[in-house]
Amino acid sequence: MATGLVFDIRRYSIHDGPGIRTTVFFKGCPLACFWCHNPESQASGPEIFYRESRCVRCKACAAACMNEAISWKDGVPTVDPERCERCGACAEACVADARELVGREMTAAEVMAEVERDTPFYEESGGGVTLSGGEPLMQPEFARELLEACKARGIHTALDTCGHASWETLDRLRPYVDLFLYDLKLIDDDRHRRFTGASNESLLNNLQLLSRHGHNIILVVPVMPGVNDDTDAVRRLGEFAAALPNQRGVVLLPFHRLGVDKYALLGREYPYPDLEAPAEERLSEIARALVGYGLRVNVGGS
Repeated sequence: MATGLVFDIRRYSIHDGPGIRTTVFFKGCPLACFWCHNPESQASGPEIFYRESRCVRCKACAAACMNEAISWKDGVPTVDPERCERCGACAEACVADARELVGREMTAAEVMAEVERDTPFYEESGGGVTLSGGEPLMQPEFARELLEACKARGIHTALDTCGHASWETLDRLRPYVDLFLYDLKLIDDDRHRRFTGASNESLLNNLQLLSRHGHNIILVVPVMPGVNDDTDAVRRLGEFAAALPNQRGVVLLPFHRLGVDKYALLGREYPYPDLEAPAEERLSEIARALVGYGLRVNVGGS
């Protein structure tokens, strides 16, 4: 039985595909988008959230750490990243919930036990299960086992993916996916490398192949001021999307700052603290421009 690293299972979701859904968040992503609102999804291993405001300075975390990775200076805990194995012992020992282990190994059966609790909601609303992340394609065997299990139980499946994987990996999963929520950030490869840390060649090729095979695809476009909201980026997006033989439309997701605080919980600085959400007027302009290419456009939800 395959196992995978999951950092969250969110029930009663209404923004990750049709109907009421359960979204399973996989840990690990091949991209490093600076605007990511789930920074805890990026690393492929477990991490620790630390909420300093909750810490009662009891030092139970340091006592629980077998590697002596936590020390105290001027009444403040400090973690040595070279010693820390992200085992979660400090989080288990923390009586104030100041520390939280992000990412736990789960079997497909354990995930399905969570999923099946909400089967009546899926049936009544036309919902189902969405695999998200991070990037589910980084854990392909685990993803496939979950998708197969859902299909065997008649549960609608959606895969939220950036498509950055080999076609062979995607080809093994696609028979069990009812809907692809396909992240499409930039068409220009140089700009994609600059803002995400990776080429978009494989993800564009995979998207075209999925479309040719007749899959249901919704393009999900995060709108980032100064990244992909200029006229040229929108034009290239519209031309590319309109040329796909099969897609169900485009969802524009405006940047928001809801995930900024998570960077501090991971001990990281947010790289663009002054970045603000795009203006509603500009979002409307982008939507109208894409409609001009014959695309169906929705702002803010899939």
